Amino acid sequence: MLIFMVIAYLFVTIGIGLWAAQRVKNTADFAIAGRNLPMYMIITTTFATWFGSEIVLGVPAKFIQGGLNAVVEDPFGAGMCLILVGLFFAAKLYRMTLLTISDYYRERYGRVVEIICSLIIMLSYLGWVSAQVTALGLVFNLLSGGSLSIPWGMTIGVLSILVYTLWGGMWSVAVTDFIQMIILVLGLVILSWFAADMAGGAGKVVDLITSRDMLRFWPEPTWHEMLFFFGAAITMMLGSIPQQDVFQRVMSANTEKAATHGTVIGGSAYILFAFVPMFLVASALLIMPEQAAELLQEDPQKVLPTLVMTRMPLVMQVLFFGALLSAIKSCASATLLAPSVTFTENIWRQFRPEHISDREKLLTMRISVLVFAAGVLVYSIKMEGTPIYELVSSAYQVPLVGAFVPLVFGLYWKRANTQGAVCAVVLGIGVWVVFMLTPALHEAFPQQLAGLLSAVFGMVAGSLAPQMVRNTRAPHHRVVGVE
Repeated sequence: MLIFMVIAYLFVTIGIGLWAAQRVKNTADFAIAGRNLPMYMIITTTFATWFGSEIVLGVPAKFIQGGLNAVVEDPFGAGMCLILVGLFFAAKLYRMTLLTISDYYRERYGRVVEIICSLIIMLSYLGWVSAQVTALGLVFNLLSGGSLSIPWGMTIGVLSILVYTLWGGMWSVAVTDFIQMIILVLGLVILSWFAADMAGGAGKVVDLITSRDMLRFWPEPTWHEMLFFFGAAITMMLGSIPQQDVFQRVMSANTEKAATHGTVIGGSAYILFAFVPMFLVASALLIMPEQAAELLQEDPQKVLPTLVMTRMPLVMQVLFFGALLSAIKSCASATLLAPSVTFTENIWRQFRPEHISDREKLLTMRISVLVFAAGVLVYSIKMEGTPIYELVSSAYQVPLVGAFVPLVFGLYWKRANTQGAVCAVVLGIGVWVVFMLTPALHEAFPQQLAGLLSAVFGMVAGSLAPQMVRNTRAPHHRVVGVE
């Protein structure tokens, strides 16, 4: 019964997505919804995109094991990313009428930096999308009682998302995100109330959390602990800023106010609501203590699904898997679309004449979505068994050390130039790779922080030094349907 209701839900979301796809007439509609989304949809699509499998499965598992200190990266860093985007980046970028975040690098530093940063951004999505695909495989495996393998579950999940994302782009993503956020919020709130009742009251759950010191946020006041705490915090807080999916939500807004306020509200809501799945998993420790203890040793990500499947009635199971699938699908659809648009606009167009038709460009975007989805599916199957939280967190180190500094300095430092940007990218990634491959180094100092500091040094030194690399700028392509 449960699996049939979940399948019905999948078909409903596909139908809604295909209905929204009717509004796609050009690349601007496909990539940024024609810049027509009102503030409430910016809030919902921002929230829903961020609220993926890691926050429902990965973050609660880390929270139970290490308290709030263990989840500083996500949700706190991830949520702060959206708030920072709204406060310091959204307005400036919105006024430029760009299609992708990489268009900014093209206009500010020229084509070489545009291509390099585009490749960095695209690469970073592998881990994030894989986390969602992995979660889809896990969900279908649980729903089928193990008869459907995780790889086959991944395949079915990807196909269900691909159908409407392929045709509707950002319009389908935004509309389905709106519906899925409602299901997600209502489902998890009702589940939390029910779980608290089963555990003997919310007070008992809070007492358990307090007694195990799970609310401890700050690390031990030692140099080593503080450094790694800060390194973890900035990974998603800053590394998520130069990302196409975030930028798409800014550019999809119908006004500058919607672009700025929508991301701030969406980020704040994300941080606050992240406590709900944490509360649910803490409840499981009281409801099924022995089983939960075993799962914490085996796979902490299974604690919450097991609680729902073994201890809750059918209606609660439907609510949970509806909420979980909403979280996964909203996140996965956005992260499939973002790198595909970036590839078409900032890589493929480099090798095509300027006079290509918008229709050809739109077709290429759709083909890119299809190819990227296939690539992610293969990668996810290969990485099966990797914790969801690790897949997500590792994805953001690359843009943090490679793309963040050129973006910030380009917007806020007039002397930033092409040579500085190239030096920032080369030094940032180079030092990060050296630290990552050298155990003695990355155990003593956070590799992402070392890469970030090196990128800052490269930008300043490269911009102020005698210019060996010519400073270049290239106009961004005209956005058909907007300008």
